[in-house]
Amino acid sequence: MKTTQQFPIGKLKLPETISKNDLEEAITVLKLFPEQLKQLVYTLKEVQLEMPYREGSWTIRQLIHHISDSHHHAYNRIRWTLTEDTPTIKAYDQDAFANMEDYNTAPIAWSLTHIEILHQKMVAILSSLGEEEWNRNYHHPETDLDVSLKALALTYAWHSLHHYAHIKNALS
Repeated sequence: MKTTQQFPIGKLKLPETISKNDLEEAITVLKLFPEQLKQLVYTLKEVQLEMPYREGSWTIRQLIHHISDSHHHAYNRIRWTLTEDTPTIKAYDQDAFANMEDYNTAPIAWSLTHIEILHQKMVAILSSLGEEEWNRNYHHPETDLDVSLKALALTYAWHSLHHYAHIKNALS
């Protein structure tokens, strides 16, 4: 079923009210994800890295590099949101990024290391936030919505699990 391939853990559904427990779960996912991803992909052969993760998709290599860049944007969004009043973030064209040479040739170890460091920094920052900081927002120019750091934490925890499931499914 195409929907299952595209959204193997289901589409992102943010609760109307994000609880402290929701945030703790998201932080736990963000903390554990880098090691789980590394264990899943580190020994893959080149032929496996060149496989699409689902029909008509990027390769597993491109997906790993995408996770690295996407989560780098999340890290920047956190910092901007904590240091500016409702900053308008920079959106980017993820497909254009995926078509760049590095996504097709760079070793996945580079992105795995980047993800590990980014997540350590994100977890450290998010774990230190008080209620007022959690409720700070950034503005997303493509959706024209203000997004809270609470929503960002849940979104990137979901994004981690979503793409982990894509890779796991592709390898099985």
